Amino acid sequence: MLTIHVCDASPETAVLVDGALLAAVGPYEALAADHPRARVRRWPGILTPGLLNPYGPELLERAYHPDPREADRLGTEPIFGERALALLGANPSARGASARRGVQRLLAHGTVAVAGELRGRAALDAVRGAGLALAARPAALPGPASFSPVPLVLLPGLAAGSPARFAVFDVPDRAALVRDGAATCVATVVGGRLVYRGR
Repeated sequence: MLTIHVCDASPETAVLVDGALLAAVGPYEALAADHPRARVRRWPGILTPGLLNPYGPELLERAYHPDPREADRLGTEPIFGERALALLGANPSARGASARRGVQRLLAHGTVAVAGELRGRAALDAVRGAGLALAARPAALPGPASFSPVPLVLLPGLAAGSPARFAVFDVPDRAALVRDGAATCVATVVGGRLVYRGR
């Protein structure tokens, strides 16, 4: 089924998704006129190509993402350092479950690609299972490992025929996205699938 994704603050950058690919990119009015039977998903904010998070190993292999059932004991935020390594090594299935929860956090921040050399099968399986792209790490890292690194690394522009991989942020423009960060994400699409939807 064809789907048009359009945002309130950027109707000139709507996308037409056909399966796992972008069939067209352009103004909403033109896409809707050319494809009147397409399903329409309307979002607040702006539609972007999505983000590259350069901290794949740090966030998925060297951090422990607590299960909600562990919140009373471990909290809800990722745990780093020696404590994380101890938690990851305590149970063979802990690495895979933590990596999957870490990928969900990445998706909730508009991440559609990760960089850095992932060495563990658990992290690689979680990334591949979600359909995230693997990319080369930038020469200079923006700062400490974060789900919303500063500065944000946007992927190249959207084009017809490319993978349907993008994110929607509830901000009025890119300047606000840079200022407010990736926590403003309201939707992430990977491989044409809506893999994260906020609010």
